[in-house]
Amino acid sequence: MSSKTIAADAILSRAKPVAPQQAHEIQPFGHIIRLPNALAESVCKESAENLNQVLADTMTLRDLYKKHHWQVAGPTFYQLHLLFDKHYGEQNTLVDAIAERIQLLGGVSLAMAPDVAETTLIPRPPRGREEAPVQISRLLHAHEIILKEARAMARRAVDNGDDGTNDLLVSDVVRTNELQVWFLAEHVVDVPLVRAD
Repeated sequence: MSSKTIAADAILSRAKPVAPQQAHEIQPFGHIIRLPNALAESVCKESAENLNQVLADTMTLRDLYKKHHWQVAGPTFYQLHLLFDKHYGEQNTLVDAIAERIQLLGGVSLAMAPDVAETTLIPRPPRGREEAPVQISRLLHAHEIILKEARAMARRAVDNGDDGTNDLLVSDVVRTNELQVWFLAEHVVDVPLVRAD
């Protein structure tokens, strides 16, 4: 064998993926890794637990928006189809921000659908299609669940001196959800479409 062949074999063996691999998890769910973030470990643990609840509910709401985006029907199809997709994208942005906050507190964020389904407080919708007013009512109920818990958890974060979690909950979660509630609720106001009463 020539030295060129040996060199090529050595290079190729380093480029080959080492798969499949298995190992124990490096941090169990529900446990905090202490980071130098000037917060007590107990505060990080409580905030991470609270944020995982908000995360599960936000992921569920996000997915409800996508379900309704695909399944909406009726005379307002186009408007709702676009609105639901816009709100889906905004909720998806929140999911990432909440999950990253959990991680930077030293926690482990929920990530998989079965874990989210076990944790969420939002009722599961049927698999089939629902009428647009029912879809909107379901979304409004989910928003209300998130808003109640986010406000309570934001107050708790303030009490614990966790300004970052409070800021995320108030500036991002509460404000985004309040705005989306307004946009949705106006679609179920019973007013005439063509001629005033």
